[in-house]
Amino acid sequence: MPGTVAVLGGGISGLAACYHLSRAPWPPKVILIEASQRLGGWIRSVRGKDGAVFELGPRGIRPAGELGARTLLMVSELGLDSAILPVPGSRPAAQNRFLYVGGTLHPLPTGLRGLFLPAPPFTKPLFWAGLRELTAPRSMEPDETVYSFAERRLGPEVASIAMDSLCRGVFAGDSRVLSIRSCFPSLFRAEQTHRSILLGLLLGAGQSPQLDSPLISQARAERWSQWSLRGGLETLPQALGTHLIHQGVTVLTGQAVCGLNFQSGRWQVSLGDSSLEADHIISAVPAAVLSELLPSEAAPLAQALAPIRAVSVAVVNLQYQGVHLPVQGFGHLVPSSEDPGVLGIVYDSVAFPEQDGSPSSVRVTVMLGGAWLQALEDGGQKLPEELFQQQAQEAAATQLGLKTPPTQSLVSLHKSCIPQYTLGHWQRLEAAAQFLADHQLPLTLAGASYEGVSVNDCIESGRRAAARVLSTDPDL
Repeated sequence: MPGTVAVLGGGISGLAACYHLSRAPWPPKVILIEASQRLGGWIRSVRGKDGAVFELGPRGIRPAGELGARTLLMVSELGLDSAILPVPGSRPAAQNRFLYVGGTLHPLPTGLRGLFLPAPPFTKPLFWAGLRELTAPRSMEPDETVYSFAERRLGPEVASIAMDSLCRGVFAGDSRVLSIRSCFPSLFRAEQTHRSILLGLLLGAGQSPQLDSPLISQARAERWSQWSLRGGLETLPQALGTHLIHQGVTVLTGQAVCGLNFQSGRWQVSLGDSSLEADHIISAVPAAVLSELLPSEAAPLAQALAPIRAVSVAVVNLQYQGVHLPVQGFGHLVPSSEDPGVLGIVYDSVAFPEQDGSPSSVRVTVMLGGAWLQALEDGGQKLPEELFQQQAQEAAATQLGLKTPPTQSLVSLHKSCIPQYTLGHWQRLEAAAQFLADHQLPLTLAGASYEGVSVNDCIESGRRAAARVLSTDPDL
């Protein structure tokens, strides 16, 4: 086991890695290095004048599956059970999601009736897409784009509306360049293993180990669709930071890593006017950032990581007084054919009314990105907050009928925040893993750049990185 582990990046992945390292029976010395003055990365919560909570980044975490259960387990270990705000399955935010197509909000079909009845914006019942999927031949290609996969198995309408919107909602990306194998691995595996994604998802369910705790049992019994924390999701990284300091982890904020060198079996980490040494590094910074820090001897690794780029997203929080949403649900997504800039709108007040601040308050969050924002960035144009606020208010007025000016608004431009798993992403990861294995380099990769961009994915990547450093089975 290494004597000193340096963890680069104080986002949720780096914090989770430190958390699991510090809980080892004989923990190594752990040093967390974060370039900014705060921990938590893209997870950030702000309180408004009336006490309303605005999420500038992720706003809810799904409890489903093994990863969701592991996160809930960590929440309990941190003593945050009483701060949880759940969205039970009985609530509209758990039951209803919408697509904005043709200037109208359309509920996504649910249940058997939704499969057999015509459900605009789709021209035919989704049953026919499912029938097509069951009879479609399996692809022999090692990878393909999400759009190509969906068009081949489910038809062009599902591909251009549903999967296009999903890619924009999850990755703020383009389904025509994103990889099915890396973005939606369960769908890829289902086709490869069972020749059908529907059969694969049905037959593959329930095989993961069942973790349990009172909080996990409650989430299952009440069928939570997601959860947050009373003071906002940033409560989680704040609790992790406090816990790590109590556990003896050295936390350095406002310290940007300028370079890495590996000599005589140890890492030299340059921090500008100072440096430190470590036996092992866990990198939880973006892949493209790490590629620029690596020494020349690791050029093949840098070449594998450099193409893993990320896109920017503008998040605009809007609060209104005395208005009503036309529908009740989690929110809606917008396909690229409808609007190249608006990715979707989340109805925050429906999911978490406890965070509204006042009874007459309505909070929504407009997500902007996609081709429109990419073109602005590529053109080197200035990106003033007013531009994003105007776009967001117009979207809220057009798509939700919220035509009165908001009483509060917050604009956050997150540059290069969501990594894009483009075609061939799996090969880049394999090349990186092969280089690390061949050279026995004590460097472990973690974070959203590699195998999942959700909060649960990032926490799991940190756990697995810690398990590998501690030479324990990451599946335990």
